[in-house]
Amino acid sequence: MKLRVTLKDPDVLYDEIQRAVALEVEALSDLGDEEKAALKESREGATRKLCSHWFEYSEYLTVEIDTTSRTCVVVPAREK
Repeated sequence: MKLRVTLKDPDVLYDEIQRAVALEVEALSDLGDEEKAALKESREGATRKLCSHWFEYSEYLTVEIDTTSRTCVVVPAREK
């Protein structure tokens, strides 16, 4: 049997992208504050764009559970 479940959390993706990018950029000690801010903004945008492949409206994630094969996969946003 296969079933699809849609999970919704409006803040978790946004918050995690911000956190992960901030950690990565802050580790670059050779950049000034303005450069870091610009880089953070750019990387956050690029990461949100990539995640839009799986997350619809940055908050809905659908997974398909197959009880026969005992698997769970993320359904791309365009297939919902």
